[in-house]
Amino acid sequence: MTGFGHASFENEAYSISAEVKSLNSKFLDASIRLPKAFVHKDIVLRNLLNQTLERGKVQVAVDFQVKHADELRSFINRDLFLAYYEQLRLLAHEVGASEQELFKLALQSPDVITSDMDAANLEQEWTLIEQVVQQAIAKCADYRRDEGENLKVKILENVDEISRQLSEVEKLEAERLENVKLRLRQNLKELMDKDSFDPNRFEQELIYYIEKLDINEEKIRLRTHLAYFKEVAQSPSAGKKLGFIAQEIGREVNTIGSKANHAGIQKLVVNMKEELEKIKEQTLNIL
Repeated sequence: MTGFGHASFENEAYSISAEVKSLNSKFLDASIRLPKAFVHKDIVLRNLLNQTLERGKVQVAVDFQVKHADELRSFINRDLFLAYYEQLRLLAHEVGASEQELFKLALQSPDVITSDMDAANLEQEWTLIEQVVQQAIAKCADYRRDEGENLKVKILENVDEISRQLSEVEKLEAERLENVKLRLRQNLKELMDKDSFDPNRFEQELIYYIEKLDINEEKIRLRTHLAYFKEVAQSPSAGKKLGFIAQEIGREVNTIGSKANHAGIQKLVVNMKEELEKIKEQTLNIL
């Protein structure tokens, strides 16, 4: 989800530029910096980000310059200024604060100073700003899409490596099963040598080893999860789903490791876990 986009526009009246930066995040977390005259349009851009980028920690910065701004006439709303000043003076007197900065504070209060720009001009300017921001967002989305394609290649390589390690596990199965049989024979001999041989105890021992050491189901499920991961990876906006599948892959790998009771297989399980950690880390970068 890391991305960047920049766009700009300039004519004889205005100079506009917009930057959009995106980092990894499970949800959309947007920070938008707009010129003061357009802060009320924040929600418009948030909706646009939600539709286009969906997730990520996103920063949007808009720079808007009016050329020949010195030609604009400014007006002071005298009545509003006096109302602000009087309220601030009374509050300062009430709390025992200094009145030195009251003039400046009242002058900077909302709508005290206005220009001769009317609402129609503001809407026209906003249309230009919105177009520039849309272009920057689109470039950021393209950047993320390209990065996602590169990440997908790497992640699928990790999946293939887990599959290869699983094939190595299967090659060691015959040796592992022979060790299991040997252990069973030893336990059986110990039980048979006892005068108090208990057939029920023997049956329980047999069931215990079968359940504890059999990893066939785990191998089958792991193969299924790996195939499903590769299938889902071809879909758009698959990041969250891939994260869930990676969790299922982890469960099967862990179970194989706990049941294997074989040094060679344990090493392969460690390798699979290492590849899986790479997958989990990279799925955070995918929508």
